[in-house]
Amino acid sequence: MDISIIIVTRNTCDLTRNAVTSVMESSTGISAEVWIVDNGSTDETAKVLPREFPGIRLLRSERNLGFSKAVNLAARQATGQFLLLLNSDARPAPDALHSALSWMRQNPDCGVSGARLLHNDGSSQNSIANFPSLATELLNKSLLRHLWPNRFPGKEFQPEKPLDVDTVIGAFMLIRKSIWDRLGGLDERFFFFFEETDFCLQVRNQGFRVTHLPEVRVWHGQGQTAKQVSIGVRIEHWRSRYAYFAKNSGRLVRLLLLGGLLVRLTIDLAAALALTLATGGTNLRWRTRLKLCSALAGWHLRGCPRTTGLPR
Repeated sequence: MDISIIIVTRNTCDLTRNAVTSVMESSTGISAEVWIVDNGSTDETAKVLPREFPGIRLLRSERNLGFSKAVNLAARQATGQFLLLLNSDARPAPDALHSALSWMRQNPDCGVSGARLLHNDGSSQNSIANFPSLATELLNKSLLRHLWPNRFPGKEFQPEKPLDVDTVIGAFMLIRKSIWDRLGGLDERFFFFFEETDFCLQVRNQGFRVTHLPEVRVWHGQGQTAKQVSIGVRIEHWRSRYAYFAKNSGRLVRLLLLGGLLVRLTIDLAAALALTLATGGTNLRWRTRLKLCSALAGWHLRGCPRTTGLPR
């Protein structure tokens, strides 16, 4: 088997249907298997997808396992020489799989490759990222990209040739199965967010390259699967950020991160409260911001409980 495509879905039946259709159209002439991990969906996913795509392998969990555990569940049974982690809101171009597989076969020192991610209108998204640091987490990312575009590339940075990077965005992430097995898959301490970042770091620590492939195009909904639970998603982002630094950084860096983030959160909360009061509570943007900051502050005051965040 050339490639095993793994898609994790939770109540995103229509998006997942489109993703499966696109990879099937993109895999002509390639021996491919498609694994769908249904992470506790309550919609029609478990009925619709097997009926419309009888060739897929569907694994269903009654609860939300988190992204890492769900992917690992499928990867342990996958038989492809390569694994493709594909978001349920992503649609590869017709030539995407051929191009990406060709690159990986011609470059055996490349462990992970990613694609050029596009909005539905064809405009660019961020497709690559830096490894998290105190600078990326405590300072304004837009300012960093403006002042040091080569060090902190954003969506405006559009290389024409394959480029080695820190990490690729995990909406389309092609991985050499031998390296996946060597590392034991994704670290399941990451429930949602930072799992692909940590994996790319471990791949590079093993001496393999992580490469952005600009000729591989993928249309990506960018967060459509999480829009309905924004507070839970933000809590998971903060939790995974702490987990990443706990695993990969020293104690001093972790203390500086915690202090800096709490200062920023306090300032954001005070500003949101002041602007909500100043506008008489009529401004939806500031009411939403106040609700989010209050939830994050309350989560910290309660000791960052694991029971708060996305449903499990």
